[in-house]
Amino acid sequence: MAAQRRNLMQSHQSWTDDLPLCQMCGVGTATNCVYGPDGKGTLSHPNEDGHLRFRGEDGCFLYGVFNGYDGSRVASFASQCLTAELLLGQLNSSHTDNDVRRILTQAFDVVEKSYFETIDDALAEKAHLSNYLPPHNENVSFHQLSPQSQKVQERLKELEREVSGGATAVVALILNNKLYIANVGTNRALLCKSSSDGQNQVLQIGRPHGTDNEEELQRLAALGVDSARVRQAGQIAGQSSTRRLGDYRVKFNYNEIDLLSTAKTRPVIAEPEIHGSQSLDSVTGFLLLMSEGLINALESAHGPEQANQEIVAMVAAELALQTSLEAVSQSVVERIKRLHHDVYMSGRQRATYCSRHEDMTLLIRTLNYPLSDGVLTPTQGGRIYPVSVPYSNIQSTSKTSVTLSLVMPSQNTLTNGTNTASTLEEGTPTPGQSPTATLQSTNTQTQSSSSSSGDGSLFRQRGSQAAQPDETGRVPPYVDFSQFYHLWGNDHSDSQSTQGGLGPQ
Repeated sequence: MAAQRRNLMQSHQSWTDDLPLCQMCGVGTATNCVYGPDGKGTLSHPNEDGHLRFRGEDGCFLYGVFNGYDGSRVASFASQCLTAELLLGQLNSSHTDNDVRRILTQAFDVVEKSYFETIDDALAEKAHLSNYLPPHNENVSFHQLSPQSQKVQERLKELEREVSGGATAVVALILNNKLYIANVGTNRALLCKSSSDGQNQVLQIGRPHGTDNEEELQRLAALGVDSARVRQAGQIAGQSSTRRLGDYRVKFNYNEIDLLSTAKTRPVIAEPEIHGSQSLDSVTGFLLLMSEGLINALESAHGPEQANQEIVAMVAAELALQTSLEAVSQSVVERIKRLHHDVYMSGRQRATYCSRHEDMTLLIRTLNYPLSDGVLTPTQGGRIYPVSVPYSNIQSTSKTSVTLSLVMPSQNTLTNGTNTASTLEEGTPTPGQSPTATLQSTNTQTQSSSSSSGDGSLFRQRGSQAAQPDETGRVPPYVDFSQFYHLWGNDHSDSQSTQGGLGPQ
């Protein structure tokens, strides 16, 4: 049966390679990194993330981001098998919301069972070879074992690597112009809606299945697990997720794990939490699917308070500058990567959280959202949307909200920074005025908004000719941070004397 499943898996892989990719989607990635004292990064393991972005028949679209660990096998298997379980005619426009939920749940169940069937032979061999090893003795080293025992032990290590590992997944399905999100684990989905009155609403769809999720802790407590110990530990068998795909050690040997030993039945599950259906009719904005590594890198650098707002602001800014979604996605990932590295090198308060980051994946799916035409620059036209971004100094844990003006594509035609329409849309800032648009964030727990202040002149106007280098070979900057420094100085006058002033340390 396992051999048949492996053959079926190979056919899935060949089949999914021929599926049409969605052109309204872009993916950016970065590999894991561990920083040395000099700031240089090294790779600690091969990339373990995975993703999918396919266009099916009957107006069906499927996207997913998979965060693998202890290898990429589960993430790779899940991305291929899940596609085959959902885009082989299982979904069509006649299905109701309940039908879609049922099909999604069944697909995850099939993926989990199918993966374990592919490692049946390896697990059987592992159990068989374990009988040929002498009883464990801490005083006996590997080199003191007999040649036969050494070979058995080496083979057991190979088998352990082959069967170990798991993955978390966040999957988005669009059918009948309705959005469904299926989540297993600690990845994240954000939906950003742009309105005509100059507001962006940011909706986090669902909560991560982690050791700080109250509902998940209650689920574990109902199974006999000490949820207080789980919360305090922060991890289960090395991972913060309480739901995951694969990971046979946790699924089948949970009674041997101290935290889970009292469970009445399997506590870590692969059942998805499904949210939907969110109608996308008349929605202008974008959908973001992010791996846990990307989220953690941003939150490590700036804290978790406004991570959703920050990444949406980055995406909006890049959409105003880039001409392809691939470039937008990759640029945002690179920005987060640089931000994480700069915080580590700063030596300030959050530097201790930024000594390393895991693999990062960002998938962006636009929803009637205009891309840049390649003509506009950050100072030429476009609607300006502010976002409050938290900063903290080394002496204080308080946050100062500083409004950064971000240029987003205007709905009207713009030429050289001038609106050619007969009238300006209400709420759209004109040169010299303070922008009135806001960015709102909404999730299952909080809702916040930020409004702009000041003259909105973060970017200095550049002349029509490119700036020429001075005698030192440098060109004049076009970003003016004087307003930022002024606001910072007002709120941190007491601490500046101890830090030697604001700016790079």
